[in-house]
Amino acid sequence: MIRIVLAEDHALVREGIRTLLGLVPDLALVGEAADGEAAIALVTEHAPDVLLLDMRMPRGDGLAVVTALAAQRRLPPTLVLTTFDDDAAALAIIEAGARGFLLKDVTLERLVEAVRVVAAGGTVLRPGLSDAAVRPLRTAVALDDEITARERDVLRLVATGYSNREIGRALFVAEGTVKNHVSNILRKLGVRDRTRAVLKALERGYV
Repeated sequence: MIRIVLAEDHALVREGIRTLLGLVPDLALVGEAADGEAAIALVTEHAPDVLLLDMRMPRGDGLAVVTALAAQRRLPPTLVLTTFDDDAAALAIIEAGARGFLLKDVTLERLVEAVRVVAAGGTVLRPGLSDAAVRPLRTAVALDDEITARERDVLRLVATGYSNREIGRALFVAEGTVKNHVSNILRKLGVRDRTRAVLKALERGYV
């Protein structure tokens, strides 16, 4: 069972998400907040597996919530939902510690998949974010020769939220081989986790 705290200031949207999550047997909503301060309090109280977080709320927006919880070392895997297609905001909140960023027009199937991905330690970026947001940040520096073509393939799939098992199926390799690739990627990029690996890969133009 994946325990979720939902932070959303619009009551109708909150009710709709609550209803949709109630249709999925392995997801459990353990708390609801209508503003940033309440979201922080609920996460502190319940220590959920996933925080579903609205980007814009009163008394602390999504970035403020993520930053505060990260500073307290209480930030759960966080999936940000927003109606605003804002690439700069997406990158800022992911750099602060969130593991995913989706627009609210996603289907229930996509939302549930994203929740499961971030709960398992993965990263979810909405389609199109990589190129649109990172192109201005790219430099003329050549790609690092240490990152192999196969590792770039793995990075692209990690960036879309695939688990190691799903990557193995997509690339027709064993899950253990994927784990080795991911470990090598983290070491070569000098990062600790998959989220930071994706951010570094975006900056360098690997994905």
